[in-house]
Amino acid sequence: MADLVPAPLGALCARLHSELSRGGPIFDLPARRFARAPEGLDLSVALHGRPCATPAGPAAGPHTQLAQNLVLGFLAGARIFELKTVQANDRLKIPRPCIDMRGPGYNVEWSQELSLEESLVEYVKGSMLIELLAGSGELGLPESFTRFAFDLSAGYDLAGLTSERVRTFLSGMRDARPIVDRLRREIPAAFGAARDLDFATGVARSVTLSTFHGCPPEQIEEMAGFLMEAYRFHVIVKLNPTLLGAGETRRIVHDVLGYADRVPEEVFAGDPGLGQAIDLTGRLSEKAASLGLSFGVKLTNTLVVENRGDFLPRGESRAYLSGPPLHVLAMQLVARFREAFGGTLPISFSGGVDRKNFPDAVAAGLVPVTACSDLLRPGGYGRMAGYLAELAARMQAAGARTIDAFVAATHRAAGGAPGASLAQARVENSRRYAARVLEEPRFASAAHAKPPRKVGRALEGFDCLSCDLCVPACPNDANFAFALPEGEIPIVLLRQERGGWQRRAAGSLRIAGARQFGNFADFCNDCGNCDVFCPEDGGPYVVKPRFYGSYAAFLHAKPRDGFHLERREGIDVVDARFGGRDFVLTVTEDGAIFAGDGFHLVFLAGDLDLPAQGVAGPEVDLTYFRLMDALRRSLLDGPGMNPVRAGAG
Repeated sequence: MADLVPAPLGALCARLHSELSRGGPIFDLPARRFARAPEGLDLSVALHGRPCATPAGPAAGPHTQLAQNLVLGFLAGARIFELKTVQANDRLKIPRPCIDMRGPGYNVEWSQELSLEESLVEYVKGSMLIELLAGSGELGLPESFTRFAFDLSAGYDLAGLTSERVRTFLSGMRDARPIVDRLRREIPAAFGAARDLDFATGVARSVTLSTFHGCPPEQIEEMAGFLMEAYRFHVIVKLNPTLLGAGETRRIVHDVLGYADRVPEEVFAGDPGLGQAIDLTGRLSEKAASLGLSFGVKLTNTLVVENRGDFLPRGESRAYLSGPPLHVLAMQLVARFREAFGGTLPISFSGGVDRKNFPDAVAAGLVPVTACSDLLRPGGYGRMAGYLAELAARMQAAGARTIDAFVAATHRAAGGAPGASLAQARVENSRRYAARVLEEPRFASAAHAKPPRKVGRALEGFDCLSCDLCVPACPNDANFAFALPEGEIPIVLLRQERGGWQRRAAGSLRIAGARQFGNFADFCNDCGNCDVFCPEDGGPYVVKPRFYGSYAAFLHAKPRDGFHLERREGIDVVDARFGGRDFVLTVTEDGAIFAGDGFHLVFLAGDLDLPAQGVAGPEVDLTYFRLMDALRRSLLDGPGMNPVRAGAG
């Protein structure tokens, strides 16, 4: 299984500085996809009293577990980040692949893949990078459009939440001064005064509490109380779509929307009922108010269904359904909670959010409105900038300058009473929209029955359609493009005989297309999402050349093929594994040394056709030597920046 390896802050800063100075993509997100502050409009909202420049953000999931993910979200307009859920059991064996976006959206992963200690550092690192980026002024954003907030997600039961290691994590997110001070020293000199920025040390003030299906209401209440009393966190409880009950859930999924997914009976048996959840919400709201805090609910978690087994591992009996059908289910619950609490209860929303429905969710007064499934589709993070553009267009059409004014204008446009309060407008907008989505064809199964296009051709390591779909499909920015000279690398087999060298030609390795694609293994968790959208068969994360950020990671991956590149004091070292066999190329100003099992060849600078000296047993394939040297020159000296170059030295 692939293990995520967070990049050092210095490497991320080096890449960020280089890409900012060039004015092009940052972490492979094109500049045209960056979100801009809409002229004359104020998209800001308050999260537990804290101002945030937009209500948009990534949901707890694959987009919020590594520092560069958080930066990518910020560039695309996210200002409220629900960090990926942490738990006491932080060494999970997650099946691979774990994400299937061919239809509405399915997954079999649901928790942070880093350790608690790594997660703490990664979240602090992400916060610092966003502050550094916003403070640089290079993006040209007004200060009011850079305000953001991190919201923790933690679970899954009382014993885990109150364990010593989770307590340490929670304390670190409340006061991260030791980590900030340590990381500050890793910021490269290229950023100059950035080392002296007054970075936030209270990284998060709120927690979205995530619970297992079947967690009893009394334990949920105790967990929320613990977070409020012990840590003074504002709390949101994430609820399940099963609150609608078995009959209503199945009616909507099967009869109204036409999906065939089977929801196991046992997921309804263990979950709280709607009445229980409403009662619990009332009690916790009162408790929070007595402590000077706020309490809300998140609607909703994903829906448990039986795993179809045609992409996700067959050994997993269950999968988690998201996307369009979840949007419809979640909105029914929004309407019910709005009716129960009169529009004053803070509601966080996630479920099938996309460009078209984002403004509708905002008009219902939901904060934040977070996305996951849609960001895993072609365009990736860049799709979020479209959410804000659509919201701005709808606000302008309604004559509304602020979010509250947009909520009120939406209510009036639907025939609501002119004198209605903002709370009542939220209730009516939620009710009308919940009814509308039941009838909109775009949420039904028929609209999502056609899988992504495949062309019936096998993907190759150095040959593909160069469609670029695999790069934004990766939430971790693990896939990247680079340039190699197009043409053929001769396959030359070298043998040492009678004090000399004998060469034998055996064809060639074809480099089809100057634009090539690689996979940075440290950021890749083999989720499979790039395979879903690649038109060719095989999966970029499996077939494309795989690069490791450290020699230790390269060794740990054995026998999986791949590369590690390093540059130190004028010496380049390329470690490679082909067919399970290890090779190393060392390049200096004097020449190169190519070595492997049973051979050691020395080449002089300017004459790389035959070795000047060396020892070789059986035939040595010099194709590997040529390819390793070509990759070295491309990735370390070619145009632009990439994760290999940023971490190579």
